[in-house]
Amino acid sequence: MPPHKIETGHQDMVHDIVMDYYGKRLATASSDNTIKIIGVSGTSQQQLATLSGHQGPVWQVAWAHPKYGSMLASCSYDGRFIIWKEAGKPDEWTQAYTFTEHKSSLNSIAWAPHELGICLACGSSDGNISVFTARSDGGWETTRIDQAHPVGVTSVSWAPAMAPGALISPGPSGQFEYVQKLASGGCDNTVKVWKLTNGSWRMDCFPALQMHDWVREVAWAPNLGLPKSTIASASQDGTVVIWTAPKEGEQWEGRVLNDFRTPVWRVSWSLTGNILAVSDGNNNVTLWKEAVDGEWQQVTTVEP
Repeated sequence: MPPHKIETGHQDMVHDIVMDYYGKRLATASSDNTIKIIGVSGTSQQQLATLSGHQGPVWQVAWAHPKYGSMLASCSYDGRFIIWKEAGKPDEWTQAYTFTEHKSSLNSIAWAPHELGICLACGSSDGNISVFTARSDGGWETTRIDQAHPVGVTSVSWAPAMAPGALISPGPSGQFEYVQKLASGGCDNTVKVWKLTNGSWRMDCFPALQMHDWVREVAWAPNLGLPKSTIASASQDGTVVIWTAPKEGEQWEGRVLNDFRTPVWRVSWSLTGNILAVSDGNNNVTLWKEAVDGEWQQVTTVEP
C-alpha cells in the first residue's frame, strides 16, 4: 500500500502517533497541548475528536486493550497523565482519571499486557517511575520505583506477561505463569530491568545496561512464551542496541544493531517480535530483522 499523508489538524509539533488495536483510529499528541482522534480507512481520513485537558505539550499517548473498553492514556510536560474514556456516544470522550503524583514532566506512559488487568506505568523527569493498577472498588493502587534514573526517566516498556520459557515449561500447576517486569531508559545513559516481587519493584539486572548517551526509548519484544528475552534501546548518540537474555536469570548481552549517526527517537517491535522498526533524526524509518547467524539486517526503508 503506498503511503498517504494524514492531516492531523494540530497547531504545533506532533510528538507521538499511535494506532488503535483494530487499526481504525489514530491518536496523536502535540505541543499544542491537545490530543486528536482521527479515523482512517484506506486512503480516507476523518477528524473525530480533540481532547483538551493538559496544560503543556503532550509527549505520548497509548491505547488500552479493547477488552477494557475504549480507553486512551496520555502524559505531558505538565506532570500529569490522564485516562480518557469514550462516553456513551461514539467519539465523545471524557476525562475518567487524572493523576498528579509527579511534579516534573511525564515523558513516557505504557499500558501493561492485558493479562495483568488495567495497569499502566509512567516515567518522569523527576527520576521516578509510577505504576497504577485499577482495583475492583474503582480506586487505584500505586507503587513507585523511586529514583529509577536519578537524572530523569525517558522511557518505560512492559515485558510480555507470560514468563520466559512458559510455552516450553509451564508452571507447577500446569498453568501459564504471569510476571510483571518493566524496562526503563533514562538520561543517565542506562537501561534497567525491574521486577515486581512481593508487592515491591526491584532491579532485575546487575549491573545496569550501559549506553553511551541518553536513552531515548526502550522496547521489550514479544516472545510468545519462548525462553529468550529481548529489549531494544535507542540512544541520543545514534546507536540502537539489542539486549538479550537467553534464559530467565541469565546475564543480558548487548549487540549494536546499527549506528545511525543521528539521534534515534523511536523503536517498535512487530507483534511477533521478529522485526524492529527504527525512527531516526533524518526522518527515516527502517525495518530490521535478525538473521540466522544473529546479525541484524535491514529489510527495507519506509519512504516518508
